[in-house]
Amino acid sequence: MTQKNKAMQNMERILNFSAGPSALPLEVLERAKEEMLSFNGIGASVMEISHRSKTFLQVLEKAKGGIREIMNVPDDYEVLFLSGGASLQFAMVPMNFLRKKAYYVVTGAWSLKAMKEAEKIKESHCGNSKPEVLKAYSSEPDFSVIPLPTEIQFDEGCDYVHYCSNETIDGVEFDYDLNADKTPVVCDASSCIMSKRIDVSKYSMIYAGAQKNLGPSGITVVIVKKEFLELCNPKLPTLLSYRSFAENNSMPNTPNTWGIYLIGLVCDWIREKGGLEVIGRINAEKARLIYEEIDRSDGFYRGRAKPEARSRMNVTFTLPSKELEEKFCTEAKKLGMDGLKGHRSVGGIRVSLYNAITLEAVARLVEFMRDFRVKNHKP
Repeated sequence: MTQKNKAMQNMERILNFSAGPSALPLEVLERAKEEMLSFNGIGASVMEISHRSKTFLQVLEKAKGGIREIMNVPDDYEVLFLSGGASLQFAMVPMNFLRKKAYYVVTGAWSLKAMKEAEKIKESHCGNSKPEVLKAYSSEPDFSVIPLPTEIQFDEGCDYVHYCSNETIDGVEFDYDLNADKTPVVCDASSCIMSKRIDVSKYSMIYAGAQKNLGPSGITVVIVKKEFLELCNPKLPTLLSYRSFAENNSMPNTPNTWGIYLIGLVCDWIREKGGLEVIGRINAEKARLIYEEIDRSDGFYRGRAKPEARSRMNVTFTLPSKELEEKFCTEAKKLGMDGLKGHRSVGGIRVSLYNAITLEAVARLVEFMRDFRVKNHKP
């Protein structure tokens, strides 16, 4: 081993507060490292074997089974793996299910983008009459609140109601499962899937980019009710149809084998930690520590979200000036804490607290926030 390789091996890992791709559990990375060159002793990486092989089919079933077990997914739901991230689902959902009318709950940048993609699909929709894409609620322009259930308005029996359970850019999160009774609910759960217990049975479809709490970038999980799948547009190309993924065990083409493998390892890790009840309590405590520091800062740190809408996954706040925000990120990085710069569209600071972020890491960040305020606060 060269001196350079030894130095890299001994390098201390940063505390990665990035919004995504985010930190993966160290135990998962170490397990993947051990199996990189020879998975289960077969003499090849899981990335090198046929996706049709018995070995990979076991990997696939492990990942699907882990999600089913940990999330208590009912038997009448399919668990699918797709590529393209949540952003592709913004288009695929209306392609598959928009026939007459769909409603969107707009609470941040991502739900707004999803609605805009649906409007594009509407404009290109075949037929004599175009379907409608409507807002069930909007908190524009500041995106700092989450609606009460009674504030979400839609026609019962519409094709679906779509919402994003956690907005990573704006830092707001639903603290309840949207329940639309007989109307299908579609949820973008990219940032909070497996961060707490949710009732899957209340949804017709849940989708999530894996690069927050589930695994690496490049793989997307879709949990969809079989009854809802029957409503898919039958005229779609194979790789844009949820039904084709369900009928082909998520493999109408070669899937992201490495991503599926890592999701299986993350499921093992969550199980070893005690499941979603334990994970949920830890995540709530991490968020509490950060928000308490914000609230006692005498306005030095100013949260973007209203207190009742605060996200547990993405804490967003500003400082008195952009210069101080840049200084905050620079000094934090020198201390091994990275990924704190807010999204380019809104600026400020963003602390993402996904499952792999430990309480110890949050305690270090809170200590830094306290010291930084003392040194830079001018009453």
